[in-house]
Amino acid sequence: MIFVVSGPGGVGKGTIVARLIQRDDRLWLSRSWTTRQRRPGEAEDAYTFVDRARFDRHIAEGGFLEHAEFLGNLYGTPRPPAVSGRDVLLEIDVQGAAQVKQHDPNAVLIFLEAPSPDTQLERLIARGDPPDIAARRVEKADFETEAGRELDANLVVNDDLETAIGAVEAIIAAARDRGPH
Repeated sequence: MIFVVSGPGGVGKGTIVARLIQRDDRLWLSRSWTTRQRRPGEAEDAYTFVDRARFDRHIAEGGFLEHAEFLGNLYGTPRPPAVSGRDVLLEIDVQGAAQVKQHDPNAVLIFLEAPSPDTQLERLIARGDPPDIAARRVEKADFETEAGRELDANLVVNDDLETAIGAVEAIIAAARDRGPH
């Protein structure tokens, strides 16, 4: 199965996904590519950081499951390898979630929201986004939230980290119990 965790920047996607990977050895995390620069303090393996020429070559080779441009940078999810006995977990934006759903209607979409725009802004700045970029991300959050709801994704508000993780784990467990459609 493919599980997609999406949502605007600053809602806790990375934190929740990292915890899911630690807790559930049946999940395999696909590492997204990006053309943006690494943020101060961001782990080197948070993304596969590449230049635009390499990203464009990978697009031409059909190497992405989905890709999109966001705030002037490209982001993409490489096609996952066969991972026997494991489910694929994607941490991507809502545009990418829509593309994955088109390719695989059985993909389980989980959309995260921050409890408020102020909380989202605080989280973005705390993780190292410059204030002007953080403000632009918060402005885009309304559009992304509406798009996430149109995808009929499972909605989780991340107002308490452990509660949000538990809600995502419950969505994954229920999908596994139902099995592929």
